Amino acid sequence: MLTKLSAWVKRHPVWSALIALVLLALTWFAVRPTPHDYEYVSQSVDRGAVLRKVSASGKVRALNTIKVGTEVSGQITKVYVDFNSTVKAGQVLAEIDVTRVRARAQQSEAQVALARAGLQQANANIARARLELEIQQREYARQRELSQRGFVSTANLDVAQTRLNTARNAVDVAAAQIQSSNAQIKQATAELSSTRLDLSRTVIVAPASGVIINKLVEPGTTVAASFQTPNLFEIAADITKMQVEASVDEADIGQIIAGQKVAFTVDSYPDTVFQAAVRQVRKAPVENQNVVSYLVIIDVDNLDGKLLPGMTANVEIITGAKTDVLRVPTTALRFRPKVADREPAKTETGATPAAARQTVWIAGSNAYKPTRQAVQTGLQGDDYTEILSGLKAGDKLLVRTKSLKPKAETDDTDEDDSAAS
Repeated sequence: MLTKLSAWVKRHPVWSALIALVLLALTWFAVRPTPHDYEYVSQSVDRGAVLRKVSASGKVRALNTIKVGTEVSGQITKVYVDFNSTVKAGQVLAEIDVTRVRARAQQSEAQVALARAGLQQANANIARARLELEIQQREYARQRELSQRGFVSTANLDVAQTRLNTARNAVDVAAAQIQSSNAQIKQATAELSSTRLDLSRTVIVAPASGVIINKLVEPGTTVAASFQTPNLFEIAADITKMQVEASVDEADIGQIIAGQKVAFTVDSYPDTVFQAAVRQVRKAPVENQNVVSYLVIIDVDNLDGKLLPGMTANVEIITGAKTDVLRVPTTALRFRPKVADREPAKTETGATPAAARQTVWIAGSNAYKPTRQAVQTGLQGDDYTEILSGLKAGDKLLVRTKSLKPKAETDDTDEDDSAAS
């Protein structure tokens, strides 16, 4: 068989060469390594700062906003301020028509005068009643003496007694009239004081110095204060100091305490980072669509006047910070290479509790055979996590998988196999 094959090869050298090439090609395609359609992206362990932050959103508010209203109904006749007007305490802001209130005041003054006239009449009545009482007392004494001597009958003495009793009752009635007149004077005086107070309230004044941030009335507007006090103006008492009311999710509120540093931005100045501090964590829960959050009050200086009430603030509360520590990207702790590339974990002896250890993958000489390494972590932030043991500066850790497939196949997206080890 071999002799015939050798003879055929000698007779057909060209075909023999072609067949040999085809066999070599088939053999190479059968044994060649399959190229990977992905690669691992790594990042080095270094030293630096680790920040743990809680993100939230909120509204910028004036530290003290005063709503100026009125307790008097009527028509606004004059308005002396406008939006953004700077006012001082006691400055007149507006006036309400005083016609009706002034008429009530005049009526109350007339009632006071009438009550005082009634008191004078009651005083005159009691003086007359007391004089009549003295006359009847003398007359009764004379009739009793004559009756004892037998010069006056008992009937005449009874008439004198009746007149004396009537005089005494008249004095009591006059005294009661005086008390009634005094009470009427007090009532009329109180009504007059109330009316004069309403008269003074027709002039709306600023209760404190600040800036008008809202004006709700114009000349000609009618306000009714029957059931509740209508608001006319809003004054920001001091816009050099503002506060941010941030809504923090219940999952993060346990990390927030007073005094923590805060950085936030507003849409009007996206490149400006404002520095602030937590002043208060309010314990009252706010529930919206079954989501519970808590209000965190943040103090911020506004000396340059950039911040305006009502702006939306994108807040980052720094709940933990360390500097110059060994750190790794937080994504390295979550990343897992593809199952085919994983190697068994190293068996380590040590006293580190399992709860404090996590796993990272170190890039080796073979790009597709990383080594698994257990590490002890400290402060964990969104970007970086502190490493207490298990790594050294310069180690390269896998952080994600990058696809090498053409864009038409991958749609220009990276793969990330994060299955548990």
